[in-house]
Amino acid sequence: MASRKIKLHEQLPPQPRHELLQVAEVVAREKGIERDEVIVAMEQAILKAAKAKFGFEHDIHVVVDRATGSVTIQKHITVVIDDELENEVTQIPLSHVQKDPDLNHHVPGDVIVYPLPPIEFGRVAAQSARQVIVQKVRDAERVKIFEEFQGRIGHIISGIVKRVEFGNVILEVGRAEAIMKRDDVIPRESFQAGDRIRAYVTEVNPNARGPMISVSRTHPWFMARLFEQEVPEIYDGVIEVKAIARDPGSRAKMAVFSPDHSIDPVGACVGMRGSRVQAVVAELQGEKVDIIPWSSNPATFVVNALAPAEASKVVIDEDSHRVDVVVPEDQLSLAIGRRGQNVRLASQLTAWNIDILTEDQETARRTEENGARIRLFMEALDVDEIIAQLLVAESFTTIEEIASVDLEEFAGIDGFDEDIATELQNRAMTYLSTKNTQYMSEAAALGAEKDLIDLEGLSPTHLIKLVKNGIKTRDDFADLSGDELIEMLADDTLALDQANALIMKAREHWFN
Repeated sequence: MASRKIKLHEQLPPQPRHELLQVAEVVAREKGIERDEVIVAMEQAILKAAKAKFGFEHDIHVVVDRATGSVTIQKHITVVIDDELENEVTQIPLSHVQKDPDLNHHVPGDVIVYPLPPIEFGRVAAQSARQVIVQKVRDAERVKIFEEFQGRIGHIISGIVKRVEFGNVILEVGRAEAIMKRDDVIPRESFQAGDRIRAYVTEVNPNARGPMISVSRTHPWFMARLFEQEVPEIYDGVIEVKAIARDPGSRAKMAVFSPDHSIDPVGACVGMRGSRVQAVVAELQGEKVDIIPWSSNPATFVVNALAPAEASKVVIDEDSHRVDVVVPEDQLSLAIGRRGQNVRLASQLTAWNIDILTEDQETARRTEENGARIRLFMEALDVDEIIAQLLVAESFTTIEEIASVDLEEFAGIDGFDEDIATELQNRAMTYLSTKNTQYMSEAAALGAEKDLIDLEGLSPTHLIKLVKNGIKTRDDFADLSGDELIEMLADDTLALDQANALIMKAREHWFN
């Protein structure tokens, strides 16, 4: 049953108070919020004072008339069945109501409303009311600011420096304040009160203490937004900014791409006589900007990213996500850059780990690696150096590859026939079997339990490494993450999905 509100002991109608509405108008206009939000704050302030006077246990309601400003204070008491009485202050049992001739027409659920007299604000009550109004108005203002700036995350805003506190810059952006922390200020950049600056909005946090808007001038995409303002083709979407890497205040690299082959994305960003890029450089306090063409081919992209250095050879290892770039001796310092800056920015831009080698270093490393493989093949397969060199020349790197290669393909190598290929594969399998047995025995001697030794898919080579790292049971292995397993095995050939599959295999007995 819906409750009915019935007024008793009606007093004189409340007097208009137009000054309340005038104050609400002024505050709302100054803070940029709705007048009704200020009036609600006033109602809550008056309610707090009324409860302090008449008792906090009472169910008191305050209403400020939006047209006249008059204030109505009421006490509500709800009629309930006797057995459901829980609060004698805010509820009245039906039996009492039925005994009162003025109330006996009420039914359970009705709300009896008693008007209360107006209250006079003393010094303490007035101060308390002022605090409530200020806090509620501030909360409403923060909500308004949040709604206004939430959609501007990732964009540039302009503000005036209000003050600088311990390296943090407080900006005035319209009616709001924004904070640019020390790490978000470009090195060697200083500001004074009254300076107008542009910054990139990184976060709008309504729960933050102090300014809720966080801005940055060191964020990589601050530079992208600056180019967007200078280059119409980027703004129109004809040119895409694919990636950015910055060493704020010093140097930056930006990769650009256009699906329209008739447009030169690099030239468009540079502008006539460098006018466009110079405008961005000036805003970034002289930060040098390298604009490079983006490519979906990792090798090409890495070479482009290392500009102005020139590469002579690129070797990509997709499993370890690493790229070896070979450069001429006279290009080495240029490729690495001052304090490694050029190669570091190129790595950030491309998301590849880049190693720079000179041609001599690459030759020496390749010779060393080939020598190690030749010695391995000679020892494991019991062959002479010529055959071992031939295997290395055919790009075999491990005994496992020799054991598993297709026999017909193997026999097709110059100097080999089917008999030689079969013999080499048999020797490779014998070597692996012996080595595996040795590893299994060693693992068991070091304390590996049978449930780990028998784990399907776990090679003896990996088993011995795990045991030496303290992993001796299947449960120990199952507790690892994929990244931990790869790091523990120090095996560049083991991909993350393979590592995760092994770990899930070890966890099967948990679910069974």
